[in-house]
Amino acid sequence: MSGPVTTEDAAPATAPTTAAGGPVVEVAAGRVAEVGPLTVQRVLPQRRRRTVGAWCFADHMGPIAVRAPGAVGIGPHPHIGLQTVTWLLEGELLHLDSLGSEQLIRPGQLNLMTAGHGVAHAEEDPGRANRLHGIQLWVAQPEATRDGAAAFEHHGALPEVELDGAGATVLVGDFAGRCRRPDATPSTSASSSRSGARGSRSRCAATTSTR
Repeated sequence: MSGPVTTEDAAPATAPTTAAGGPVVEVAAGRVAEVGPLTVQRVLPQRRRRTVGAWCFADHMGPIAVRAPGAVGIGPHPHIGLQTVTWLLEGELLHLDSLGSEQLIRPGQLNLMTAGHGVAHAEEDPGRANRLHGIQLWVAQPEATRDGAAAFEHHGALPEVELDGAGATVLVGDFAGRCRRPDATPSTSASSSRSGARGSRSRCAATTSTR
């Protein structure tokens, strides 16, 4: 989800330091942000943590009740130099962009839009679902691709991994021997669970849910 940058997003005078070597576990509470008609929990950016690897933005939307058809859509807006990764748990959204893409995204599916040198898009509410729940992440593109062409991909099925007492859905890269073709290539993983969020040094992104 897009939204205004506030003073809460500004970097602190002294950035926190972490020990070198090995995985780093950090739990960060989201803060409330307004994105058009939606109220979201924004985990990135924060004053003490601007990015996690190439991940530079994370909004958790919902779960919310949709009280009127078309009530939760986000109108046309531009992006440049980043990728948006949208993953739904409940509800539906219709992706439209200046490339001519028109794609409905449903629970368990993922949309990946590469902005490159510039693209405009909207996320409309088709008006058929009574709940909405999902996550949108942004990936900062490296210099080699940030001025390149815009693109859009829809992934209707994502790998799922059964863990001891939990399940994981792989969004990008490799996790527990399962993978999908990664066109978004963040250098740090990001996973979420019911008890918090964590990051480690690997080329994957996965979400987990406890049993």
